[in-house]
Amino acid sequence: MASQRQAHNRKRQKAILVMAVALLIIVVIAIIGLTTFLKKYSASKEVTDYSKYYKLEQEDEMFVVFDNEKMEQKAILQNDEVYMDYRIVHKYLNKRFYWDATEQVLRYVTPEGLINVTPDTASYLLGKTAQTADHVIALVRDGEMYLSMSFVQKYTDIHYESYEDPNRVVISDHWDDVTYQSIKKKTQIRQKGGVKSPILTEVKKGDLVTVLDTAGSWSKVCSQDGFIGYVKSKTIGGEQDVLYDHNFTEPVFSHISRESRINMAWHQVTTQAANANVAAVLGKTKGVNVISPTWFYLNDNNGGIMSLCSQDYVNYCHQQGIEVWGLVSNLENQDVDDTSVFSLTSSRDNLVNNLVAEAIKYDLDGINLDFELLPAEAADGYLEFIRELSIKCENNDLVLSVDNYVPAAYNAYYDREEQAVFADYIVVMAYDEHYNGSEEGSVASIGFVEQGIKDTLEEVPAEQVILGVPFYTRVWELTPVAEGTDAEISEEDALRGYSISSEAVSMSEVDSRVAANGVNLEWLEDCGQYYAEYQYNGKTYKIWVEDQKSIGEKLNVMKENHLAGASFWKLGYEKNTIWDTIAEAMQQ
Repeated sequence: MASQRQAHNRKRQKAILVMAVALLIIVVIAIIGLTTFLKKYSASKEVTDYSKYYKLEQEDEMFVVFDNEKMEQKAILQNDEVYMDYRIVHKYLNKRFYWDATEQVLRYVTPEGLINVTPDTASYLLGKTAQTADHVIALVRDGEMYLSMSFVQKYTDIHYESYEDPNRVVISDHWDDVTYQSIKKKTQIRQKGGVKSPILTEVKKGDLVTVLDTAGSWSKVCSQDGFIGYVKSKTIGGEQDVLYDHNFTEPVFSHISRESRINMAWHQVTTQAANANVAAVLGKTKGVNVISPTWFYLNDNNGGIMSLCSQDYVNYCHQQGIEVWGLVSNLENQDVDDTSVFSLTSSRDNLVNNLVAEAIKYDLDGINLDFELLPAEAADGYLEFIRELSIKCENNDLVLSVDNYVPAAYNAYYDREEQAVFADYIVVMAYDEHYNGSEEGSVASIGFVEQGIKDTLEEVPAEQVILGVPFYTRVWELTPVAEGTDAEISEEDALRGYSISSEAVSMSEVDSRVAANGVNLEWLEDCGQYYAEYQYNGKTYKIWVEDQKSIGEKLNVMKENHLAGASFWKLGYEKNTIWDTIAEAMQQ
């Protein structure tokens, strides 16, 4: 019996041991499983290393958030003043701040005058008056300029706040009611959507965020203090509007304007001797109240100009009650680098001073800018030139007008809206729809003119818009060429093709060619013009005619849109009878 009990106990102990081992294994497996589960699914408590994440390499660097978007460039905190990278200021906040990195000059045009700032000082000039700020206005570091945000805010409709840990500045140009959403309970904003992503910051119940995007269970948000990251969508509550009051008043720049419609004619003058023709060309006109002779052009990269001014010319025009707006162009001297002239402060100053000095010397009434084919990189400097020239024109009672192409995507950088803030008139050159080197077609079909004015009026007030009208017509010559020859292919003959060329001719020249070839004119309703086509010596000639009727159609666009007037290129290309049509339109 004893041996049986001992055997039974041994079996029992063995069973208990097996059960204990099994239980231990189960516990270990459970612990491992739980650890794995927690590791996989529990929220990370890792906090973001701000210096690395925001690439803050210097202690005084700040990352920048503008309208809920983190900017690539940085700001600097110096002596409790925030200094913003000029590239952010110019592109996003206020494009009127103009920085000349070569000559180290900052400029800003106000209704009171031109502000001139030298970097790393607290002093500046407003016009000719010395001013002093309570801090440095602009500082230069590693080749980049940083601009005082309090100085920027003085001239810009923005609000901003700066924060520490990490250093950052949050800027907005939104005012009045701004819609946020409230946080329903304490949570974290993480770098990415997911509980394993490092924490950027904590937000508590009632904090406000802007929801930028929602994708399932996580939403991208921007906190009011500039952290952009992700929170669980279920932690976002209802909308809440916040009212931001502001006292900023947009600057008002005055303009010189004429009570009657502008009836301007461009007069092409290429030599001093040509000035003697003014009486002859004006004698054929009717109702012209402004003449714009092509007297000036850029002649070097330092702002020097060639001038063909004539006092006798001006005196004669004034005796006839006609104003003289001298035209300045960039087309004559191809060696001039437009970008260099406009971007350098010294060259820009020379150009402004040279033009105004000539205008004063010869008693001109205005200056007409005709800068064509400018590259995009010249645009900022060109706009600053217009701003700075406008100050001196106003101070000397000179009308400033600027010639522009019809608006298109490729020339948007001319920025007509900004031009119109400073220039008195914007002239729309509503022609060259087709040009030498293009396919054949009208110089200025009525649809082209109407669309050009419609698009311009989206940027410029009607009372500042002058419609540019062509007196010239293009005669298109289509010469058949052998198959395979490099030539434009015409719809009429896709097998052989045509070599296409054209020349600009006067209205009288068109009449002569039409009469000599016995052509019957066809009215094209969609073009608002007569059309002529004829064959001569194996060549085809096509003409979209400019005459009294087509000019009248264009002037109807001026009247219907209540424009400031019209200008005509160029004197000598019109028929005398056209002036009756023009004079009548100007009175309506």
